[in-house]
Amino acid sequence: MNTRRRLLTAAAVAAAAALTLAGCGTTETTDAGATAESGEQITLTDATGTEITLDGPATKVVGTEWNVVEDLVALGVDPVGVADVPGYEAWGSAVPLTNDPTDIGTRGEPSLDTVASLAPDLIVATTDLPADAVTQLREIAPVLQITSADASRQIENSTDNLDLIAKATGTEDQATEVKDAFTDALAEGKKAIADAGLEGTNVAFADGYVDAGQVGIRPYAAGSLVGDVTEELGLANGWTVEGDPAYGLASTDVEGLTQLPDDTQFLYITNEVDGDDPFADVLGDNAVWKSLPFVESGDVHRLPDGIWMFGGPAAMTGYIDAAVAALTD
Repeated sequence: MNTRRRLLTAAAVAAAAALTLAGCGTTETTDAGATAESGEQITLTDATGTEITLDGPATKVVGTEWNVVEDLVALGVDPVGVADVPGYEAWGSAVPLTNDPTDIGTRGEPSLDTVASLAPDLIVATTDLPADAVTQLREIAPVLQITSADASRQIENSTDNLDLIAKATGTEDQATEVKDAFTDALAEGKKAIADAGLEGTNVAFADGYVDAGQVGIRPYAAGSLVGDVTEELGLANGWTVEGDPAYGLASTDVEGLTQLPDDTQFLYITNEVDGDDPFADVLGDNAVWKSLPFVESGDVHRLPDGIWMFGGPAAMTGYIDAAVAALTD
């Protein structure tokens, strides 16, 4: 899927990771630290209910989706294989790669030959990966699948995913640090919003794309990860459109923006690798866009490139800092 100040530095990222393992992933190992030292087997149940057994904490890990790659990097694990490396470097640069992994192909269709050549001891995938691809990957190495997204509990899902990957890689201490960084950013951001008198302000976050000269807009509605984090900051999600049950995403056009409250703060993300900025460049001369109250008042904010909006706690720490800075500066 194509989309997107205290960003974690590479050094901080290498010393970090997630919140608490709940429903979708469990481990039968009682002491991850002891396991890492003794080399005892680790047995895990992934998001699909599949049980996998590892000979010890995984070190040669392949990631087939950018959110799992981000989590690995945040945990201090350098993946040996990554799907669409240039894409990750553009869209996930808030949590940058610290090594030079092999590109295993696209996120929806990884190259089986390339993955096999890396001889991984673990492949981390999401529930979005086609079942036939997962079946074939399981012939190469154990595959740990995490829940891609869940609009009923996005923040919890993202931290569950991080914790499950941490258990598989023996990096639970780093996971605690990542969770603490996210929690601290949320608390500090909420205070900054309150101190600026912005509590309850309507915020509409979106990304956009250009197709045949027309701008399509994707609202991050209620149930999106960004929408949930935004509300945790004490802000209101200005979108009233209904998002999908997994990602909380919707679809609209420039006319749809007229339904937003007049006092909306409009936040968006794009990426220079995609070319023109859909909002500033393409809609810049559009009469409907220019007439919107939040455009007229200058309450339109582009966030920095490289914050993956479908990532984990590390990416959301970057989002919090960028959003709070944009709203309070």
